[in-house]
Parts: sequence; C-alpha cells; structure tokens
Amino acid sequence: MTNKKEITSILFVCMGNICRSPSAEGIVREMARREAPDLRLELDSAGTHSYHVGQPPDARAVAAARKRGVDLSALRARKLVEEDFARFDLVLAMDRENLAIMEAQCRPELRGRLRLFMSYAADTDIDEVPDPYYGGPNGFEQVLDLVESAASGLLETLRRS
Repeated sequence: MTNKKEITSILFVCMGNICRSPSAEGIVREMARREAPDLRLELDSAGTHSYHVGQPPDARAVAAARKRGVDLSALRARKLVEEDFARFDLVLAMDRENLAIMEAQCRPELRGRLRLFMSYAADTDIDEVPDPYYGGPNGFEQVLDLVESAASGLLETLRRS
C-alpha cells in the first residue's frame, strides 16, 4: 500500500479570476490530458478579489485559448476562500502581489502549499505572469506562452513525484 495521494489538487490564483488563473487552469487541464493522462488532477482557479464573481473569463482570454485548442467558456470566476488553503495541495499565484495576499490569509502551517506558478517554468527568467487586462490582445498571447512554460514544468514535477 502506498502513501502517495491518488489525486493532486491545484488551485491557480490571480486577482479577478477572469484572465490569468482561468487560462492556467484550462491550459494545465488540456496539457495534462494530452501529455500526462496518468496524472489524476483536480484543477480550479480563483481570484483574491471579488470583482468578477460568477462571470466567465474575459472574452480575449477565451479567444486566445481557443486558438490553442483550449476551451475556457464553462469556467466562472470565484473568490479565494480560507478553505481553499486546506483543500488544495498546491495554491499557485500568478504574481507576487497575489502571493502576498494569499500568505496573509493562509494559516502558517499551510503556507508551504503556496508558490508562484512561474517557479515551475524552467526556460525563462520571468517569475510572474503579467496581468493582460488593460493591455492589447498580445498580452493574452504572452500570458498563454508563459502559462504553457510553467505548465510543462509543473506536469514534469508531478510526474517525478
């Protein structure tokens, strides 16, 4: 009998949960389906703020992801809640600002579950996924490029563990 947990639960977190974190959730889900079907993952996303609760991802994020074969249309924004820190094995922030908010809200004994999502990206010096909300469409493409890089590293880490 193994002590290894059968399902790994991962929560992706940004500010409003309509651009970066749903993109990360969708990309990781699709990459895992294609490249690591043996991994059993529970994936979700949330925002540190409640600006967009109940709303679908930003239309620009949906369009950019669709071009890469990823459907985000069923996702809906939700706010990060205290229970998430205990429920998820990993809680991955898109940037330092949201990581700091999470650290302030999380019980000390669970803070080891918190990290920057880009810490899994092996091929870049960039450690944050920039918020594309107020920029042009190229920002959403850049987000997906970064998310794919971090997703590859995350899946490789999970395969080795």
